[in-house]
Amino acid sequence: MHIFYGKATLIAFLSSIRSAHNTVGFVPTMGALHAGHLALMERSVEENDTTVVSIFVNPTQFNNSEDLAKYPRTLEADLYKISALNPEIIVYAPTVEDIYNGDPVSQSFDFDGLENQMEGQFRPGHFNGVGTIVKRFFEIISPNNAYFGEKDFQQLQIIKKLVAKNKLQVTIIGCPIYREDNQLAMSSRNERLSSEERNKASLIYQTLLEAKEMFQNDNVNDTNQFVMQTFKNHPLFNLEYFVIADEETLLPCVTKEKNKKYRAFIAVFVKNIRLIDTISLN
Repeated sequence: MHIFYGKATLIAFLSSIRSAHNTVGFVPTMGALHAGHLALMERSVEENDTTVVSIFVNPTQFNNSEDLAKYPRTLEADLYKISALNPEIIVYAPTVEDIYNGDPVSQSFDFDGLENQMEGQFRPGHFNGVGTIVKRFFEIISPNNAYFGEKDFQQLQIIKKLVAKNKLQVTIIGCPIYREDNQLAMSSRNERLSSEERNKASLIYQTLLEAKEMFQNDNVNDTNQFVMQTFKNHPLFNLEYFVIADEETLLPCVTKEKNKKYRAFIAVFVKNIRLIDTISLN
């Protein structure tokens, strides 16, 4: 198993094995790996000659210092899971210094307004941090294909916009959400939930399913009200937002239009642990 902690040695190694006909797949992660991450890696291995996985908790995409400090870091366990999956996978686990050269500051990006919706409203600067680190990884690794989970659907759309606006030679591939047995979307943050909280958090996806069914027959406002009432005064949950949006522009839907694809987005706090989920409404 090849593990690199510095970009110089990784770049040199990739150059030594790269050829005109070999493809490189890339899976960016922040570690604390779960089955969803491993599924992305499996797909990359199937579709590419070489797969690179990054493990890096990126400080510039956190607007909450406490969230950054508490984000799970399980490098040894992560490396074991990757090796068990496929020992040929290349791991890049850089330091902040290696990525940012002592200056962990985000670039500023214009994603044509995608960054101003939902997560962008509640996490100022988040997508500048995401854009900065993903662009940096693309520069270092030069992948042909990069794999992202659809749980972070807004992020997926923003990465596609990043690639298009910067004319980057990488194909972005969105992959289905992996869910736990109770249908809670898999997330590294789930590890911070108690077993009771984790079990009860199934309400999030159940509410999305009910909202999807309701959206087929009722208007947007009624569907929004249903979700807000579901979480209102709930002893365990605090709803941060629920939005029905156009899949392409991410602009909130006011009135349903034919031939448009809509998606529901939700963010919920379980005590101080923030969980997100999404579902296609078409």
